[in-house]
Amino acid sequence: MTEVNATGAMPARAGTPLREAGLLDRNRLLATLMSNLVGMVYRCRLDAEWTMEFVSDGCLELTGYASGELVRNARTSYERITHPDDRERVRAAIHEGLARANRYDVEYRLLRADGDTRWVWERGVGVVNGDGRVEVIEGFIQDISQRHTAEDALREAERRYRSIFEHATEGIFQTTPDGRYLDANPALARIYGYATPEALIAGLSDIQHQLYVDPERRREFVRLMREYGHARNFESPVYRRDGGVIWISENAREVRDENGTVVCYEGTVVEITERKRYQEELEYQASHDGLTGLPNRALLVDRLGQALHAARRDNRVVAVAFVDLDHFKLINDSLGHHVGDRLLLDMAARLRACLRGQDTVARQGGDEFVLVLADQPDEAGVTRVVRRVLDTISRPWAAEHGEYSISCSIGVSLYPRDGEAAEALLKCADLAMFKAKDLGRDTFQYYTPELNHAALDRLALANQLRQALERDEFVLHYQPRVDLASGRIVGAEALIRWRQPERDELTPPDRFIPVAEETGLIVPIGAWALREACARNRAWQAAGLPPIVVSVNLSPIQFRRAGLVAEVADVLTGTGLDGRWLELELTESFIMQDAERINLAMAALKALAVEIAVDDFGTGYSSLSYLKRFPVDRLKIDKSFVRDVNIDADDAAIARAIISLGHTLNLRVVAEGVETDAQRDFMRSHGCDEMQGYLFSRPLPAPEFEALLRGQAAD
Repeated sequence: MTEVNATGAMPARAGTPLREAGLLDRNRLLATLMSNLVGMVYRCRLDAEWTMEFVSDGCLELTGYASGELVRNARTSYERITHPDDRERVRAAIHEGLARANRYDVEYRLLRADGDTRWVWERGVGVVNGDGRVEVIEGFIQDISQRHTAEDALREAERRYRSIFEHATEGIFQTTPDGRYLDANPALARIYGYATPEALIAGLSDIQHQLYVDPERRREFVRLMREYGHARNFESPVYRRDGGVIWISENAREVRDENGTVVCYEGTVVEITERKRYQEELEYQASHDGLTGLPNRALLVDRLGQALHAARRDNRVVAVAFVDLDHFKLINDSLGHHVGDRLLLDMAARLRACLRGQDTVARQGGDEFVLVLADQPDEAGVTRVVRRVLDTISRPWAAEHGEYSISCSIGVSLYPRDGEAAEALLKCADLAMFKAKDLGRDTFQYYTPELNHAALDRLALANQLRQALERDEFVLHYQPRVDLASGRIVGAEALIRWRQPERDELTPPDRFIPVAEETGLIVPIGAWALREACARNRAWQAAGLPPIVVSVNLSPIQFRRAGLVAEVADVLTGTGLDGRWLELELTESFIMQDAERINLAMAALKALAVEIAVDDFGTGYSSLSYLKRFPVDRLKIDKSFVRDVNIDADDAAIARAIISLGHTLNLRVVAEGVETDAQRDFMRSHGCDEMQGYLFSRPLPAPEFEALLRGQAAD
């Protein structure tokens, strides 16, 4: 081997000038190359210190040591600047490479003179002597710190990615476009019910048919990927390994190679089964009644719309039936809301049992149900269904307090006869149901156009009633109540009249009281009547007239209000009237609807010294066991029994029985509607206490009634 000196120059030799010139050129070229190499060329002994015999000028930049400091270990040896942790590995790699192929390749760390550490890459060969033994090694060393740092960063990134991949709570996947898994993380395996990602990849070779409950969802997923290159929040039901069904949401994108060819899809999966169940529950609650589970009005309108669409196509009839339970409020108020809820549940079940699968039962609210009878051939078929509903509802209903007879009122509208839109048919059925109630309940009524006119009239009347209160258009007339023995006025019944500006005659109560009760206006109207009657009676007393009892009729709606007793007390206090000069009248039929609660309210009113009268007695179904417990002062025989008392033996017998019953219970008895002398004489002869009717006087305006009282006082 030709030696070189420490600077890289070749030693001079004797020879021809041309030969010397050639050698000088090669030496210059070699020196130039070595000085410009990024790295260090070396010749090194195979001793314990890696003693350098030659190093190129790149030594300083690489190690921080000048060439002369490293050659023959002048300042330090190459062994000592090799990182201690790498020395054994480097020596082993060099000897192994030399033994195998007489060349080696190794990466390790160097300790620079400034204390910095650099990663280097070394490649070299062994120089063999005449005996075939490696005497020295020659090679090249290059700084690879930047590359190594980048590789470290890449490895760290890969480590972190793998950690995220392995420990993510979301499923992560790579699949082929034709539906095979290339990679999956443990979370995805858990979501789909597999023990490991490897088991998932092996078990799911056809994603479209093995995983998706609906294979069309996979086709849609692939379509989105091809059209947009991604799929966002793609929701589907999928099978778990055990056959169970869960909901997932996927986010995925295409992965393409440098040629633009799709190589795979990759993305994430989260299970959304609970969210879906919650969402479905919210949707169910939004469309179904909370108590019965029946469709509510929103779903009803949708179902009705579907039925109408089919009926238009097939030229069939659709019926809408409004079903209202009769006297439900009585059971709900008297037996408690829990019993009322049980009744509604049982009635809902009965209604469902009456209908076919394509029909709909919905709860409108309260005790109102709506039936949609789809695909009906004609009205006769609808009538058969409605009669079946009436019969089914009317079967006795058992509760903890006993057995009860339930009935319902049904209004029916038909498509296309009564309308073509859902809302129109619902409105018509509602109107017909009110007509069924007016006919006595426990029956059904088909819609007719006249019902709509009547409804419009009621609406107009309700608006006029509201204005009448504001404009003070109501007045009270007073009909005297006369003692039959003495013929003197002992009381009066206050009867409301409506003085409408556009009418010459006063409007009687039977024209507007039903609408007032239906709309709730009876409460403020009744409150006005009570205050006006008490104030007028107190004014008569203040004027020196003999005190009398003035009776005021109470609507059941008023009496059910929790604040009635307090309202009466406020009126008595405000007007200054003593409670004994006020009488409140209730109908017999109402008293028997909720006897226990009404009895408590009566007792509270009696504590104010107010008298209680039972009006229209004999028309209801009073139980003597209840009646004897009520703190009642008067029974008023209904005028229907008084009218024919002299010619109808049954009416006469009923009148005598009521008088006898009243006296047995220490009550005063009043005959209403006495219009003839014969009627008066009958009542007097059988011991009736008082009478009221046209024979003595019609209801009179307050000034005329006052004049009547003054005339009596003057006698």
